Amino acid sequence: MDKKIIGVDLGGTTAKIAILTKDGDIEKKWTVDTNIDNGGENIVKNIGESINKALSEADIAKDSIYGIGMGTPGTVNYETGTVKGAYNLGWAEEQNVTEDLSKLTGLHVLLDNDANVAALGERWKGAGEGGENVVFVTLGTGVGGGIFAENQILHGVRGAAGEVGHITVEAHNGYQCTCGKTGCLETVASATGIVRVAKDMAKEFADDSKLKQSIESEEKITSKLVFEYASEGDELAKKVIDQISFYLGLALSHIGNMLNPEMIVIGGGVSAAGDALLGPVREYYESMVFPTVLESTKLSIATKGNDAGVIGAGWLVLPKE
Repeated sequence: MDKKIIGVDLGGTTAKIAILTKDGDIEKKWTVDTNIDNGGENIVKNIGESINKALSEADIAKDSIYGIGMGTPGTVNYETGTVKGAYNLGWAEEQNVTEDLSKLTGLHVLLDNDANVAALGERWKGAGEGGENVVFVTLGTGVGGGIFAENQILHGVRGAAGEVGHITVEAHNGYQCTCGKTGCLETVASATGIVRVAKDMAKEFADDSKLKQSIESEEKITSKLVFEYASEGDELAKKVIDQISFYLGLALSHIGNMLNPEMIVIGGGVSAAGDALLGPVREYYESMVFPTVLESTKLSIATKGNDAGVIGAGWLVLPKE
């Protein structure tokens, strides 16, 4: 019987868990609610118990499992297998995640940052499949990223490699970012950033626009709605998409010039816009990137969606030949 792997993608609302083949195919997946009460003290316990139950119900012996790979928010200490600063989980203090989950399950455990494991998932089984150099950019509530270079994930000295969201794209008149800087990509290209840009551009837009009317009537505006209005020909919405595409194209050209990967993969909720996002971003990217990089580094929309995290997490514990 071929050995299997387990992937865990821990988020602020749920932990996604999957049992996968060694080829990265998901055989079973489920979720566990993330209980952040009392400083998140039961999060790892609940995950461990759920894995034990699933293996027992499926009659899978633990000696047929390579181990558990886990992606988590916060700062990961790769030497100790601990996590701290995952404030959306209640983990302000350092958590002994690897040790605790290993004790609960009796399995080998490896940790990485949640954006990194999503990058690994897209590189292993998604849009960047098989690439030795792939960068993943995720556009959600914030903007994150992961860098897979020369067949390994890059962490940097303090684990901050791949902080794509904090590339400066508006040096002088940018929005204030939660990181303390101004003009970060995250402030304009995240789901919340796109709405911020739309509201500001609406103030100066004098022509008819459904988007402007929605903003002025204080309807709930989302990045998805901005793309929908743009697809209907709304001029303000089209200008907003053009502006955020410029910022993304600029940031991705910097990534391409620095790393020259085979592929830069765009994922996260905003990427659901598909070609409506990729098309204009690609135009700006191609106009700004170094000619040699233009020939060799391509852009793509992610294909694995919410499964990227558990797939990439599972890859962590797969024996590397």
